[in-house]
This record gives sequence, C-alpha cells and structure tokens, in this order.
Amino acid sequence: MSQTTHRTAVAASPRGWSHSLALFLTFVCAFLFVIASLAQHAAHADPAGLVRLGDVESGALLLNSTEPGKYVPAPLLATDVKIDVTGPIARTRVTQQFINPGDGWVEGKYVFPLPENSAVDTLKMVIGDRVIEGRIKEKEEARRVYEEAKADGRKASLVEQQRPNVFTNSVANIGPKETIVIQIEYQQTVHREGDKFSLRFPMVVAPRYTPKTADPQLVDFQPGSGGWGEVQAPDPENTLDQPPVLHPDMGRINPVSLAVSLDAGFPLGDVTSAHHKIALTRDGKQKATLKLAEELTPANKDFELLWKPAASKAPSAALFRERVGNEDYLLVMLTPPSGNVQPEAKPREAIFVIDNSGSMSGPSMVQAKESLLWALDRLKPGDTFNVIRFDDTLTVLFPDAVPAHGENLAVAKKFVKSLEANGGTEMLPALRASLIDRNVNDGTRLRQVVFLTDGAISNEAELFHEITANLGRSRLFTVGIGSAPNSYFMTRASEAGRGTFTHIGSETQVTERMSELFEKLQNPVMTNIAATWPDGRTTESWPNPVPDLYKGEPVVLSARMPKATGTLTLKGDVAGEPWEVRMALDAGETRPGIGKLWARNKIGQLEADAQIAGDWDKNDAEILRVALDHNLVSRRTSLVAVDVTPSRPDGAKLTSKDMPVNLPDGWDYEKVFGEQAMPRMKQAFAAGAAPMLAMAAAPAEADMTGAGLSLPQTATDAPALIHSGALALLLAAVLAALWWLQRQWTTGAWARYRQ
Repeated sequence: MSQTTHRTAVAASPRGWSHSLALFLTFVCAFLFVIASLAQHAAHADPAGLVRLGDVESGALLLNSTEPGKYVPAPLLATDVKIDVTGPIARTRVTQQFINPGDGWVEGKYVFPLPENSAVDTLKMVIGDRVIEGRIKEKEEARRVYEEAKADGRKASLVEQQRPNVFTNSVANIGPKETIVIQIEYQQTVHREGDKFSLRFPMVVAPRYTPKTADPQLVDFQPGSGGWGEVQAPDPENTLDQPPVLHPDMGRINPVSLAVSLDAGFPLGDVTSAHHKIALTRDGKQKATLKLAEELTPANKDFELLWKPAASKAPSAALFRERVGNEDYLLVMLTPPSGNVQPEAKPREAIFVIDNSGSMSGPSMVQAKESLLWALDRLKPGDTFNVIRFDDTLTVLFPDAVPAHGENLAVAKKFVKSLEANGGTEMLPALRASLIDRNVNDGTRLRQVVFLTDGAISNEAELFHEITANLGRSRLFTVGIGSAPNSYFMTRASEAGRGTFTHIGSETQVTERMSELFEKLQNPVMTNIAATWPDGRTTESWPNPVPDLYKGEPVVLSARMPKATGTLTLKGDVAGEPWEVRMALDAGETRPGIGKLWARNKIGQLEADAQIAGDWDKNDAEILRVALDHNLVSRRTSLVAVDVTPSRPDGAKLTSKDMPVNLPDGWDYEKVFGEQAMPRMKQAFAAGAAPMLAMAAAPAEADMTGAGLSLPQTATDAPALIHSGALALLLAAVLAALWWLQRQWTTGAWARYRQ
C-alpha cells in the first residue's frame, strides 16, 4: 500500500512541477518583454523630441527638421486679453500661454502685433506658483542675458520691439508637455473722431512683402583706405521677422479670448464691435462690460470697439495728470468746434492710388474697389483726378490729372472694375508717381493723394523718406483696407503727409468711412494750432509742433513740467476764423500711467524723425534714456525675465522654432505665397490637425486685483508619469510572482517533489 502511494505521489509531482515552471517562465518572459520594450522605446526616443508621421497619435502641427522624415511638434499658443478703458485711457493685459505638445525641449518665438501707440512696460513669467518679474534693459544686454539663460537650461522670456506695432516674445526651455504663461501689459490713449470713440486690438501680423530694392547695401570708405572700401550689410534694425503662416484649410491656431471693461466718463449710447460678435452688459449709464461672443476666437483679424455718447454731444475737453518723482505729466484732449463759417471749398486735384497686389485678394480687393468707385462718384465738375494701380508693376491711367467729367470718369470706373489682385507689393514706385506734381505753383487747387492699401510691406523707412522729401503741396490720406492693416505705416505716412488715416475693415464700412474721409478732404478746418504753456522753458510737450487737423479731430497733447500750475492756451484757425481756449492745469484728475504715455509719445516722435531722416545715431541715445527712465520697450530697450533655477537637463537638446500664425481673415494664401507653397506645407502637417488646433487649451484667467497673480500651475508631464507608473506596477507584479514561486518551492508541490 505504501509503495503504491509513493508511486502515485511521484507520478503527480511532475505535473505540479511543470505547471509551476510554466508559470515561472511566463513571468520571466513578461519581465524580459518589459525590458525589451523599454530598450526599444529608448532606441526610438529622439533626444531632440523629433517624431515621424507614424508616431503621431493625435493631430499636431509639425515643422520640418534637418533630419529627413522627422518633424518637430510646433509650440502652440493661447491668448487672453483684458482691456480696462477709463475715459480716454486704456490699460491692456495680454496673457500668452506657450504650449509644448512634443517630447523635446523647445524655444518658442512668437511675432505679435500691438497698437502703434502702446507703451509696453510690464512682463511677467509664471512658473508653477512663482511669478518672475521682467526687467527693462538695453536691447543688446537683454538679448545677452536671455541667451545665457537659454544655454544654461533656465526658463527665460524676452520681449523685443521690431516696429512700434510689431513685437516678438521668445520663451526658452519649455519642457515636454509643458505650458509657460507669459503676461505683458501696456497703456495707450483711445482714438476720438468727433463724437465717436474707438479702440483697436490687433490680433495678427500680416505677411509683409519685402521689395527687391529694400535695405540697400552701402559702401563704407574709411579714412586712409586709399580708395578701397567695404560693402556693409543692411541695418539689422530695418529687418522684420516673418513668422510661418498656416493655410486656412488646415484649421485655425492661436485662439484668443477678450474682455473689455468700459468706463466712458459720460452716459453711453451705442457700443458696437466692427468685426466681431460681442456679448454686452450695461453697468449703469456710463459703464459697460463686454466679451467676445465666441469664447475662443482665432487670431486672424483686428478687434475694433466703438462707442458713442447717449447725448448728442460728447465732452469737448479732458485733462489728466500724474506726479512721478519731481515732475508732473499731463494728458490734454480738446475738440475745437467745427465753426459756423466754412472756408470756401477749392477745387481739387485728386490722385487715387489703389493696391492690387496678392495680399489684397478676396474681400480686401472688393472693399478697395468699392471705396475708389465711391470716391470717383463724389468728384465735382471743377475737380481733376488720376488713378494709379500697382502690384509688382505700375499703371498710371492718364498722362496727367484730367477733368472729372463723364467720359474720363467712365474710363476710370471701367479700369477700376477690371482690377484683380496678384503679384508683389512694390509700393515705392507708385508713391513716387503719385507725388509727381506738374503744377507746383497752382494755388487754386488742393492737391490730395488718396492711397488705398493694406500696407503689407517691410520697407517703411524708404516710403517715409520719399514722403518727406517730395511731398510739396500735396497732402497724403491713407486708407487702410482689410482685417489686419499695417496701421503703424498708415498712421505715420499720413502724419508725414499732413493728412489722415482711415481704416475700412469690412464692406459694410465703405460708405460710412469714405463719407467721413471726403468730408475731411473738403474741410481742412483746424490750422496754425499753437500751444502756449505757463513756463515754456521747463515744459516739454508732444507733438511739437501741433499738426493741422481736420473736422472732428481733437488736439491731443502730452506734456512734462516741474509742477502743473497756471494756464494752457491753445490758439489756431478753425473753419477760417480765429480760435482760442484756455485750460487751468491744476484742475485735472489724477490717473496712473500718464507719464508713460508722455514717454511713449516722445519715443514715437524721435523714432519717426530718425526713420524719416534715415539718421538713427542722432536720436538713439535719447530714445534709450527715455525708455530706461520710464521702463518701456523701444527699438533700443527690451524686457527680459529669467528663472534662477535650471530646468532643462544637461545634454537635452533644445530646438528653436518660430510659432506659426493665422493668415489674416479674407486673405488668399496662394495669391500671397504662390500656389507652390501649399504642397510644401501639407508635407509638414499631420492628418487630423485642424480640430485639435481649433480646440487649444483655454487661456489663463488672470486676476490682478490682489497682491498675487492667479494663474494656472505649470503643466506636468502626465503621459510620462502614467507610463512610468504602469511599468512600476508591472515590475511589482513580476517580483510578487517570483516571491510566490519561491514560496511554492519551499512549501508547496516542489517541496513534496524533493521528498
């Protein structure tokens, strides 16, 4: 009996042993599979965060790299804008979230627009629960500090001015799957025309055409060179960074949320947005709050807000002041009456210039043609006119200005209707042709040049110089066409041309805006304006001298003096009659930021003078001094914020990429970049990207009411943490299995087998 039992036990033991051994081998294989997977993942992981198209598991915007077949996931951006308007002053806070969707470390560079009169004075960088304040430094020093931080692996942000209305924000060492929050602030004055107030927030920098003749190289002959000279490269200050532009068919990127708090200082009437739908809430008679009806709007066209008084007439004067150090700063806005007696209207020589380059395609071309046809219909029998059209070629319709009678007008209208948008934007030859005056001594006519364009050029300095050198008796009126015009160029050109700037952003505005323009053309009613301050020796005011103004335009002055006492006297001719008004300077209300507005106006005047004259050395030292004294970004200063703690590991590669932008609303991509550009872009774009890009993360909600700044925490690398956690659990399971097998060996079937 015992032998039988022994044989049975021996016979059973191999089955238990084989079962346990199979289980053991299964866990060993699983463990080896995990190790192999990790090795394979390490082999495929790119230290620079490059990916192949097959590696992309969700939609992503991919940029070409130097390695064939590999791409860099482009950094993305979400922006939140909050604007507080108090009377004629606006304070704007722009919060930008830089989002790195890839697995590598990146530097993102974003080119963005701001109003041309904005005084940028604040930079904050948010890392986790820490807020790092930016500092104003000389441009070269700020760049050096930023580059050192970038090389050391520390997070850093650098805000630089390229043009008074174009800035760049560079953010270094954004980690995998990380979001960095950057916040900038600026101050500006609102625009007033008659009883209408307006404020524009530009959302996209339109692609700029660089003419072949722009930025000419100069030969430098040094003393004692024996006649040998060196060809110098163009001034880098005149170059303009051009960000990559996404094709509209591929979706929209850079979503924007925007809210405005409006305190007009007088009972409000209509409050409207020219190009966006808004949700408006009235907060009493003088106040309102509003936001974009579409919570996240693609950054592809300018936001324009307009408001009017409830009464028939808005207040005609405003005075605000601020004490900074030992000096007072003043902001004066005064609207002269239009006058009961209008000057006798002289006949005009009207020269109409229309841009039909590729950037004007679509709605812009329609608006420009409608505007010009409208203007031709308003010419009077005693007027003369001509029409000039340009792209990268030029046509002057008539050899000289011709009488505005039926036959000539019919030829002109047929010519305008036939125009199509195509080609480059060679604006300088058209401007030169428009300023050729064959009747220089004709005092019986007003010579007026009306220039219709989007201003999408990069050689502004050449055009400013041409205007000041050859303006003569002409007056230049610029009409900005489209959703994102170059307002800096248009405004400065009209100022240099002693005219005005009008913006037409949609077809519905053509009649209203052109009617306002023609009323100005017929009524140059405010001339010879002079400001007399209590102590002219210690007072510095801008603009200086005060320019001639047109009907409905206010006199706007910024001044600095030791103490705001005494009386300001303004004199001039209004509608052909003498005009004088006196204002007590100690009656103004105190407002923060008036000093920065004065500094921005002075810097703007110095920059305009230098750019027009082509002599930066003359004004650069003063621009630098004023900008440093008032903590402002300028062509000579930048804001830089640097973290003290390195975050990028040693050896981890940093990839630098320009952040892409949207094409301005209404523009035709192929007309601007050429039809061959589309296939190249498709090669660098993963399928399914459009929905993801349109649904980018919501912008930060910033709260500046308290001492702190309430913003989201820096994002963690959640996918990597989940992956690591899963591997840890699997490894723990393997160890537990080995422990169980060891226990079976000592207490279970294997122990019986050893018997």
